[in-house]
Amino acid sequence: MRIYILALEGMFDTGLATVLDALTTANTLAQWTGMSTPGFDVTVMGVRPQVHTALGLQVPVHEIADAPIPDWVIVPALADIVPERLLPTLARDDVVDALDVLRRWRDAGARLAAACTGTFILAESGLLDGREATTTWWLTPVFRQRYPDVHLDVHRLVVPSGMMVTAGAALSHLDLALWLIRNNSPELAALVAKYLVFDTRLSQSGYVISDHVAHSDPLIERFDRWVREHLDSTLALDSIAEALGTSKRTLSRRLDSVLGKTPVEYIQDLRIERAVHLLKTSKHSVDQIAEQIGYADGVTLRTLLRRRLGKGIRELRPRE
Repeated sequence: MRIYILALEGMFDTGLATVLDALTTANTLAQWTGMSTPGFDVTVMGVRPQVHTALGLQVPVHEIADAPIPDWVIVPALADIVPERLLPTLARDDVVDALDVLRRWRDAGARLAAACTGTFILAESGLLDGREATTTWWLTPVFRQRYPDVHLDVHRLVVPSGMMVTAGAALSHLDLALWLIRNNSPELAALVAKYLVFDTRLSQSGYVISDHVAHSDPLIERFDRWVREHLDSTLALDSIAEALGTSKRTLSRRLDSVLGKTPVEYIQDLRIERAVHLLKTSKHSVDQIAEQIGYADGVTLRTLLRRRLGKGIRELRPRE
């Protein structure tokens, strides 16, 4: 399998290294164990002759001109993790050239993958329009506003959609690499994960800091603060809207446009966040924690945690 890693100036060092290490480890383990599986022919490509990581390390890159069409192209994250820096970077000359290259490779049949802020590059090319994708959780509002035609699902860490696949926050580069390996050989992917001491994760919901995301909009920020203060109560949207001096329709519309969530889904996010914190920091029973976040019993909480985080109570409690 021919894989190109598209290296851009100022890329996140860990993102590039993680993908290279995971794929190289897969090749080594397959050869060492005699596992019958296609290998990975990995080449780092650049749209400029010299490329440096965010920490200033020079990356040896191959020229794109006359290179054969790859099976996969991986776009690692840029290290610009705040909108004020990331959005101007997307207009940089080398990035604009990279967008053209991605479109050309895609038209020729290559499949495309990106992680973290690299998902913005795929979206900027227009190739994600009409498709499902994920991105790093704290940039969800700006991603939705900039790319309204992309169906964003930030709960999942890895989202395949047609000929493309995207992954969430920075360390999900490894989730992405293992996904690619798994599509060739589930057995090899499991072996690589064991050698890298890496546990499978299905969601980035458990890592989201909700109030960080809420700061992107004044109404949502007030909604977030009010709900947190009344989390142990039965919450009715009509009452919340009245307390905030707005309408239920306006509140729902604003949450959907900025976060892609319904009010009920966002309230569930806050309850999950509080529950996980209490599970990790207190000795309260599951029923006691459920009561503190507005649920009648622990059954509902257990079901919600399993569905949204892919983890049960025992996995979330610290081991003594």
